[in-house]
Amino acid sequence: MTDFIRQIIDRDLAAGRYPGGVVTRFPPEPNGFLHIGHAKSIVLNFGLTQEYAPARCHLRFDDTNPITEDETYARAIQEDVRWLGYDWGEHLYFASDYFEEMYAFAEHLIQKGLAYVDGSSEEEIREGRGTVTRPGTPSRDRDRSPEESLDLFRRMRAGEFPDGTYVLRARIDMASPNMLMRDPVLYRIRHAHHYRTGDAWCLYPLYDYAHCLEDALEGVTHSLCTLEFDNNRELYDWVIDNTPVPNRPHQYEFARLNLDYTVMSKRKLLRLVGEGDVAGWDDPRMPTLAGLRRRGVTPEAVRTFCEMIGVAKADSRVDMGKLEYAIRDDLNARAPRVLAVLDPLKVVITNWPAGEAADAGGEAGAVEWLDASYWPHDIPKEGTRPVPLTREIYIEREDFSEHPPKGYRRLVPGGAVRLRHAYVVVLEEIVKDASGTVQELRVRYLPQTRSGSEGGAAAEVKPRGTIQWVSATHGLPCQVNLYDRLFSVPDPDAAAAESERDFRDFLNPDALRVVAGAWVEPSVGSDAADTRYQFERLGYFWRDPGDAGAAGGGGTDASSTASPSLVFNRIVTLRDTWAREQEAATGGASGMTAIKGGGAEKGAGKKGTGGEGRDGAGKREGAPPPPVLTPEEEATARGLVERFALTPIDAAILARDEGLRVFLEETVAAAGGGDRGAGLAISVANLLIHTLPPLRKGRALADLALTPAGLARLVALMEDGTLSSRGGSLVLEAMVESGGDPEALTREMDLVQEGSDDVLRPLVAGVIADFPDKVAAYRGGKTGLLGFFMGQLMQRSGGKADPERARVILEEALRG
Repeated sequence: MTDFIRQIIDRDLAAGRYPGGVVTRFPPEPNGFLHIGHAKSIVLNFGLTQEYAPARCHLRFDDTNPITEDETYARAIQEDVRWLGYDWGEHLYFASDYFEEMYAFAEHLIQKGLAYVDGSSEEEIREGRGTVTRPGTPSRDRDRSPEESLDLFRRMRAGEFPDGTYVLRARIDMASPNMLMRDPVLYRIRHAHHYRTGDAWCLYPLYDYAHCLEDALEGVTHSLCTLEFDNNRELYDWVIDNTPVPNRPHQYEFARLNLDYTVMSKRKLLRLVGEGDVAGWDDPRMPTLAGLRRRGVTPEAVRTFCEMIGVAKADSRVDMGKLEYAIRDDLNARAPRVLAVLDPLKVVITNWPAGEAADAGGEAGAVEWLDASYWPHDIPKEGTRPVPLTREIYIEREDFSEHPPKGYRRLVPGGAVRLRHAYVVVLEEIVKDASGTVQELRVRYLPQTRSGSEGGAAAEVKPRGTIQWVSATHGLPCQVNLYDRLFSVPDPDAAAAESERDFRDFLNPDALRVVAGAWVEPSVGSDAADTRYQFERLGYFWRDPGDAGAAGGGGTDASSTASPSLVFNRIVTLRDTWAREQEAATGGASGMTAIKGGGAEKGAGKKGTGGEGRDGAGKREGAPPPPVLTPEEEATARGLVERFALTPIDAAILARDEGLRVFLEETVAAAGGGDRGAGLAISVANLLIHTLPPLRKGRALADLALTPAGLARLVALMEDGTLSSRGGSLVLEAMVESGGDPEALTREMDLVQEGSDDVLRPLVAGVIADFPDKVAAYRGGKTGLLGFFMGQLMQRSGGKADPERARVILEEALRG
């Protein structure tokens, strides 16, 4: 089923409304860098034009505030859009392109008595607007004559007055239930240099006045914006209806992207940059597109993520795991596997054959070049590289344990492991310093056990597992930046509000950990700088486009005398290990597990984890469900997908949380859906996973007043159109705190959405009858009056009319 935006476009095209094709726009303000929330809008707006050809999408900069905007941001935004794979062609526009036209429209409003110049201060205007329960108070200048206002407005443009002396306000309704309609400000004085127009203007329009006119002047058909502009649509339509614009655009709102463990406010991101919490807008910890790009995320992964989350009408939070899943799924098939060691422990192979050359330690030793595959067997790609095996190598320090816990599958005293792509080795001696710290291991290799050779599976002792390694004499020293989630709580804004603290107090101190003494196999030194790799058992990495000093902040987790010329950024871990890392932070797991992101959790090396011929993670990355699940959880997730048609990610989340899963199944059962309740289950899962968490406020499900039976009735109200998605969220919040019947709460909270034709058609007929002159004008070609009629209809319905159905009925009636 397509989303509601595409349904609207399909209806419009079927009705022949836009014979010239669909026109959308992406309208960023050049006052910061784009973040992944903007990517959702970019993918939607530009993607629609690829589906509904002939169509086009404009890139337009709303540069109406010279104080905060800069050409640097405009260039960065263009780079980001191109990076995502989209091109606007010749359709690059700026609000400043239309300053003259906007000014002329403002004079038109003044002459019609629909706008006036007001000398009230900003505080007086704010106080005069009233509250949601008290109407506004008219300004002392509200009755200023059009002639006087026009004279003042022209003198404002000429620069006669300092900032704040006057503003231009629309004359609408100071008692409007929509406070935005209480004589909003349209223009203000700003004596500031504009990065495009210089000092030609000192009078600048506000966004709500400017962007609808820009849409109209450019011929935009579907003006798509996020839900916070829902109330602004009434002003959007008012400006269009009362100015002589050449086209009639329509605004539609969709849910913005709210992603866990980060913030989506440019103002807050600017604070992080300005206060030094991050190293810039392109810091890989940031949710900006520049940050994701520097981290190594591909545009394909971002587009897939945006398509995965879809387009909805109700705001919700999206699990960070969905973005990470999309990144892993993309990298799995594009990232060759190589060997790397982050926390090196030296190993000497005592029976390694002598060679003619001397290694860095001054001891003679042969070099054996192993032909190692880049790809596990389940990825249909070919390619190998030579990997040097020498007398001295490095292994991960955590791959050795002198006193191993139960189930440990790595190197132990007297035990054997296989070196990846190489031989089985047996530990014979442990070398320690005076303090008892292990400095070196001495092992004996078994020549007949070379990986891939005939008889290579035979061994004197059975290896406990397979470990990665790097030659100590031929490997490359490198710095590794381990990036993780920017905040330590899913919703920093909610946490800050609840605790009355600053959102920056919830920054994750381990969002960047710098490992200065890492080693990687030499093949990466000759590869292209933009190659993404899977460091086996460690995660996905790529070479940082900057230099070692550009990473910023963080501690050092390993030391080396080498000065690495290679710097790698971790793009994403091999699996979703956030829960494990939180456990590690409180002492429940080894510190290095937290650093590496789950590369060597307890029990690693069991069947299917790092054996020969398989991915270092033990199974093909990206195949649903995510590999963080235990076998039992995987079976549960598969069952949820099969029974209820849930997405693999939602199924995995529920499989990991037994309480939520049981609540889902009890809700479906309460609705009588059983195993056939797929449609209901999808809606319930969305509420449980995305809407409920912030309402729980850390409480257990059992401590909430919400019941499965109540949730089932609530979802039924939302699905039959009684409640909008937003209304459903409000009722859910009430049920979480106090329980109650959702039908009664809907009535008490006056949230019933009216979509019945029997109710809407008489209201439409009344509007048509009361304005015969405007009806005639509409039928004569002035289709911009549709906004006026919709406003009248919504007013008569008390704002409860289903806008989509109401518009259809209204347009049918207007066509006669």
